[in-house]
Amino acid sequence: MASREEKTKRTNRVLRISQLDALELNKALEQLVWSQFTQCFHGFKPGLLAHFEPEAKAFLWLFLWRFTIYSKNATVGQSVLNIQYKNDFSPKQRYQPPSKNQKLWYAVCTIGGTWLEERCYDLFRNRHLASFGKARQCVNVMVGLLKLGGLINFLIFLQRGKFATLTERLLGIRSVFCKPQSVREVGFEYMNRELLWHGFAEFLIFLLPLINIQKLKAKLSSWRIPLIGAPNGDSALATSGKQCSLCGEWPTMPHTIGCEHIFCYYCVKSSFLFDMYFTCPKCGTEVHSLQPLKSGIEMSEVNAL
Repeated sequence: MASREEKTKRTNRVLRISQLDALELNKALEQLVWSQFTQCFHGFKPGLLAHFEPEAKAFLWLFLWRFTIYSKNATVGQSVLNIQYKNDFSPKQRYQPPSKNQKLWYAVCTIGGTWLEERCYDLFRNRHLASFGKARQCVNVMVGLLKLGGLINFLIFLQRGKFATLTERLLGIRSVFCKPQSVREVGFEYMNRELLWHGFAEFLIFLLPLINIQKLKAKLSSWRIPLIGAPNGDSALATSGKQCSLCGEWPTMPHTIGCEHIFCYYCVKSSFLFDMYFTCPKCGTEVHSLQPLKSGIEMSEVNAL
């Protein structure tokens, strides 16, 4: 019997990551609501909202609190994750929602505390009197102590998994599941397939820049040339001198790279600067030096064709 109860508690225990996700969802919702609210004041005088910004935020958060925690015992982030608050001070084993006093004190600690901090900051920023200086120092000490308490509470939360915030621990409300959670069997076939294809894509992205496409194409062309029969000597230069082997147009300032094919000077020079291992796309000859085409071949034999 006892083992069954322990197993039920472990099954219904809210994970730490779920509680932290709920807090992040609450922050994202607050930012979304505030951004939508500020857009309503774009047509007004600039800086109008800055005078009563803490009060406007407090009113919006109070409105959210009324229709979330006060009425449903859970924040928006908790509702998404099937979580709600439970009165941890109650001696009963069954679920007991937070009392009305706990809900009111939750609003005072979260909404009222944030409003007081922002309003005091704006007040002390515009005053330079000695009395305000002492009050500001006291407020800073109190805020620092609260931050330290929140840090200590977070470390305890990471160890025990209860009370993600200092407010929850002080008020005695903790997160529980709305419905009992059953143990689920998770299949990883889809994840394994995605990881496999993702790794294969990264391997291709790493490998493709290392492959010299021009050189590979030239190698395949050189294997094809012996089957077709390649011309030799000056007649080959004259035959291929009508067009650039790269751009296919009449060669401008014709040059050779040591083979029988002709290139425009700018075509072969730019290709060589882009790829230091550039080879002839037709025969695969590597570039050793750029040589201008002999004038006799360029003028007489090419024009003769």
